[in-house]
Amino acid sequence: MQNDFTGQDPWRVFRIMSEFVEGFDTLAKVSPAISVFGSARAKRGSFYYRMAQHVGHQLAKLGFAVITGGGPGIMEAANKGATKAGGQSVGLNIVLPQEQQPNRYANIPLHFHYFFCRKVMFVKYCYGFIIFPGGYGTMDEFYEALTLIQTGRIHRFPVFLVGKKYWSGLVRWMRNALLKEGAISPGDLGLFQTSDDPDFIVHMIKAAYEDRSLLEPSPGISPLAES
Repeated sequence: MQNDFTGQDPWRVFRIMSEFVEGFDTLAKVSPAISVFGSARAKRGSFYYRMAQHVGHQLAKLGFAVITGGGPGIMEAANKGATKAGGQSVGLNIVLPQEQQPNRYANIPLHFHYFFCRKVMFVKYCYGFIIFPGGYGTMDEFYEALTLIQTGRIHRFPVFLVGKKYWSGLVRWMRNALLKEGAISPGDLGLFQTSDDPDFIVHMIKAAYEDRSLLEPSPGISPLAES
């Protein structure tokens, strides 16, 4: 029996196109944005939840749009902070069997079926990345940002890991395994910073955005004219 056309690859191409078109059309109208990543499992009122809410609030006060994955936990907190500050609070929600339900604080919601379409939206209109404690998804987003910067596909925007203790094992492994084995260069460890101070992070992102030299590619790298 012939499969329904909507279950075949040609149909999926149109669905993929529609997600890109809607995302580009919506996000092209927002302010310069900062993407905030972190665990969907963070409890409301917990330490990192409150910190993410504060970061979202401070970024919005400075005129940045805040982009999250649109779900609960850290994502909800950052969206909540941005919305309560009167800012643009973007939620790029993806439907998952567990955990991921859209939070009510994203005043610019978008919904995705495909992870890779969603990941493009995290990056294309973004001028910095803030990564709170999280799991596999958060680490994927962290490494995605580093890979794009390292390879010159995007400019060297600031990348911050929030929670020195939480990320210390990963950073130590990167230094003692990746760097030691020559899988990365010494300068690659300088593509991100760790901090426990949310106000310092916001200040550094603001300073980086205001510094026009930020838009220059890293030495020896020839990024595409259009990322």
